[in-house]
Amino acid sequence: MVAEKTSPKQQEAQDAEEEKIVEDATGLAPKLIYEVIRREGEEELARTKRSLFWSGIAAGIMISFSVVGEAVFRTYLPVAQWSYLVENIGYSLGFLLVIMGRMQLFTENTITTVLPLMVTPTPRMYWAVARLWAIVLGANVIGAFAIATLYAHTPVLPGDLIPAMMSLSEHAVGMGAADSFWRGIPAGILVAAIVWMIPQAQTSAFFVVLLFTWMIAAGDFTHIVAGSVEMAFLMVQGELGLGPALFGFFLPVLAGNVVGGTVIFTLMAWGQVRDDIVKDGS
Repeated sequence: MVAEKTSPKQQEAQDAEEEKIVEDATGLAPKLIYEVIRREGEEELARTKRSLFWSGIAAGIMISFSVVGEAVFRTYLPVAQWSYLVENIGYSLGFLLVIMGRMQLFTENTITTVLPLMVTPTPRMYWAVARLWAIVLGANVIGAFAIATLYAHTPVLPGDLIPAMMSLSEHAVGMGAADSFWRGIPAGILVAAIVWMIPQAQTSAFFVVLLFTWMIAAGDFTHIVAGSVEMAFLMVQGELGLGPALFGFFLPVLAGNVVGGTVIFTLMAWGQVRDDIVKDGS
């Protein structure tokens, strides 16, 4: 039997199909991931102050479901060695709401808005990044205090959850300034890693957020926004003073998250692509 010859058009279509299969298997190169995040960062920097503020408020409120979710598991799971690992799945709930819902979370901006700054390190760009960070962090904290007040002073949560909420909050803010700082570094790295991986993850982004934020809780790392809900929950009930909250928890965790997200992860990510970006721009 004589094999049927492939026409030029059929061969071209076959080659195109094979090229697409190779591209899909290869995934995005670091340079392309960088470009996706850089463009997103430029869009965020161009948003109005009002838009950033209200998105940050929403994120501060919704991240509270990380604390509530963890409290639900802690309250109703049986006492067992494996309970701790399952309990921390609840911590991912608030992050899923915020990240998948595209709300403004401060720790995401430690990489998203810094990558454009790496390309254009002008005074104007520094000011734009500082402005966005201040607005988003302030709005996140306001949202955290608003929802913590609701949880503490209304019957919106079942009474059975309150002891677990108190226990989680006391642990989060009670580890001391030094530990809070050092444990904030891995949390900053993990959140920045989520931002870096989502363009590549595509349909599996949900599981990327779930796994990496679970690791923050399971590793007992500290996160400035989720932790602000726990800090606020104690403060609005008079269980924590302003000085210990600010200097023992908030500022050390904030510094740790920035070191992890910007100084470590973002600079490493920039190092991967810098030569390619400079070469293309020359």
